[in-house]
Amino acid sequence: MILNSFFLALGQIGDPRFRRVLLRGVGLTIALLIAACIAAIWLINWLSGSEISLPFIGAVPWLNDVLNYSGIVLVLILPVFLMVPVASAITSLFLDEVAQAVEDRHYPALPQVSAVPVSEAIRDSLSFMGILIVANILALILYVIFTPLAPFIFWGLNGFLLGREYFTLAAMRRLGREKAYELRARHTGTIWLAGTLMAIPLSVPLINLLIPVLGAATFTHIYHALNGAVTGPGAGSRSSRSR
Repeated sequence: MILNSFFLALGQIGDPRFRRVLLRGVGLTIALLIAACIAAIWLINWLSGSEISLPFIGAVPWLNDVLNYSGIVLVLILPVFLMVPVASAITSLFLDEVAQAVEDRHYPALPQVSAVPVSEAIRDSLSFMGILIVANILALILYVIFTPLAPFIFWGLNGFLLGREYFTLAAMRRLGREKAYELRARHTGTIWLAGTLMAIPLSVPLINLLIPVLGAATFTHIYHALNGAVTGPGAGSRSSRSR
């Protein structure tokens, strides 16, 4: 079921609505990361603007140099580290458009749904972004302690978070928040596995920018499969219950 959902999503990658979401997501992500880097540079310059003094010790000139060099490293690492979680969260802001494109092509018999209010979509996206960033920052401790297992920790953690969020957003469009949570709880293992398979390509530069859009489409298919929807004439006669 998971692979079938992914290949259905991949087969629709040329859809103009997919491209629009991808371009908007990448554009907003780059703009946000540039703003974050500018803010980090400003903060470092402000902190190192005067000589640093410590209680009982006095002025410590070399701390300014440490702060400046650390700032350079931070600005170089920040975009690389935050690109994936920020892109994933921003793409979730446009999930409704991706899900509608999937349903128009593969589930044309389904009734139309109301668009998610912009304020609610922004709130959910910001909450998701915060969770992703904080979780990945905390995971750095585990990466250091269990260095050989770092890739698996990254895939498992982000797979859990991405799968949980993308499935919930796809399900909420038709079930509402509470019923989406209930359906997600009944299929936690399947959703985590699908999210982990989605998280693995996040380690590959450039390809990882496509993953949020493909993930949104894939989890729309997975939701319909788990919820028992049947594809319409435009997608053939196969039931999406097949697993």
